[in-house]
Amino acid sequence: MSMEEIVTAFHDAMLHKSADELAELYAEDGLHEFPFGGLPPYKGREEIRAGYRASWGATPADVKEVRRLALHRTDDPEVVVVEQSTYVTAGDRSITVPGLLVLRIRNGEIVHTRDYMDTSAIAQVRG
Repeated sequence: MSMEEIVTAFHDAMLHKSADELAELYAEDGLHEFPFGGLPPYKGREEIRAGYRASWGATPADVKEVRRLALHRTDDPEVVVVEQSTYVTAGDRSITVPGLLVLRIRNGEIVHTRDYMDTSAIAQVRG
């Protein structure tokens, strides 16, 4: 898959809240880090699957849309930066969660993600 196809599939997995769809984008030993919010990283495809299954399963929010605002290629051909907004509803509230993904993609698989989410927006969703 191309970088664009991987980013689209990543956003589709978020929209479907599908840990399986997301995990299958990763190399077996892929790493998913959360630099903000104090969350421990997910190490390996199966930990990514389990972590997201638990996280998405516990949230009351429904993802209505994931909008790619920009996709920036870098000097490193394996790295792409994605600016995104995720539109969610939680009960009767609509919340926008801005975010930034730094993806390292090798041989058609994600090998490393740094996932920068607006943790204050996430707290509103959980609240």
